[in-house]
Amino acid sequence: MELLKTDKKNKVLGSFIKILGLNRAQIIAANQLDLAAFDQSDRAMYDRLVVDNAKIDSMVKAVEEVMEKDDPVGQTKSTFKREDGLEIINKTAPFGTIMMIYESRPDVTVEAAVLAFKANNKILLKGGKEAIHSNQILIDCWHQALHLNGLDTDWVQLLKMSRTETQAFLKNPDQKIDLIVPRGGERLIAFVKEHATCPVLVSGRGNNFIYVDHKADWNQALKVILNAKTDKISACNALDKILLDKRLPDLENKLIQLQKALHEFEVELVVDQEVKKVLPEEQAIENEEIWFEEFLALKACVALVGDEKEAIQKINKYSGGHSSAIITTDKVLAQSFMEQVDSGAVYHNASTRFTDGGQMGIGGELAISTDKLHHRGPLGLEQLVTNKYYFFGNGQVRV
Repeated sequence: MELLKTDKKNKVLGSFIKILGLNRAQIIAANQLDLAAFDQSDRAMYDRLVVDNAKIDSMVKAVEEVMEKDDPVGQTKSTFKREDGLEIINKTAPFGTIMMIYESRPDVTVEAAVLAFKANNKILLKGGKEAIHSNQILIDCWHQALHLNGLDTDWVQLLKMSRTETQAFLKNPDQKIDLIVPRGGERLIAFVKEHATCPVLVSGRGNNFIYVDHKADWNQALKVILNAKTDKISACNALDKILLDKRLPDLENKLIQLQKALHEFEVELVVDQEVKKVLPEEQAIENEEIWFEEFLALKACVALVGDEKEAIQKINKYSGGHSSAIITTDKVLAQSFMEQVDSGAVYHNASTRFTDGGQMGIGGELAISTDKLHHRGPLGLEQLVTNKYYFFGNGQVRV
């Protein structure tokens, strides 16, 4: 696609904001069609699907934030001048074409496209069938904004394909794709990785842990656990596993307090054998597979560990590499824990719910990457570019 000037890109985004406002009622009406056809028993997916006035406000805010940010394209990363006078400059450059495959969330149709476009990338959006009406009207708004500014609507495309057609497309795309980002559950990610023939950046999988050390402030621990688990169960930064140090003072009473606090929010508990001795009415962990599972539901595992080393081993074995936290008053121990846990975001005495581009000062995000190449964590504007080397010479040859 054409390399656009910053002013041109921002004019498109400004037009898009106005068009979203003018079509607010139509967007909500289209979303109602999707909600009416959806099985509400999947609470997390339903929560992600909803578009109301507040959600549209957040879409508009995301576009405004991207407009205000510096253009990530053409930024100088490094310069080097050889003795022979040859000057080498490394600059940021667009990826090219990014494909995004996601489930339910219509706001991704806005946020992902805004970020990709500002970084001068073409984006192909493959949303789920459950959000087809919502996604279509949002894409129509995008195309109006592009058309008003004299640009081809190919910059932002909505792919309407069945699972079989998507599989065929991934194996043999009809156009060059430089990067695929699947954003959703483990089955979606596995499906894309199995069939894609271009680079895949994994995102969206949580399975996050909190370890409560024996030196923790217990009231603080309860506050953090409840926020991380119950604030938004459909988020990839929500809590799934709770590990308690066996050396916690008055451990039995603390387990009962934790049970009561979580039950008040209707959280289902699954516990190891040691915890079950204290909380016999709770369901026991029956197989190892549950430790790998991301719940996206009012459900949590509670288990005991001997110390922080056992907690670290458990987290590094089972977690999704997204977010992990330690609750302790021992700062030295916390630092060691955070250095050794293999997660993209590590916390000391804070909720995992802060693993979010907006909360981290990055602004809007395409997704939260749990891969280590090319980037780990929120995929914001600065992460949606690659690089290019420019050589400026005067007839130099290598000898």
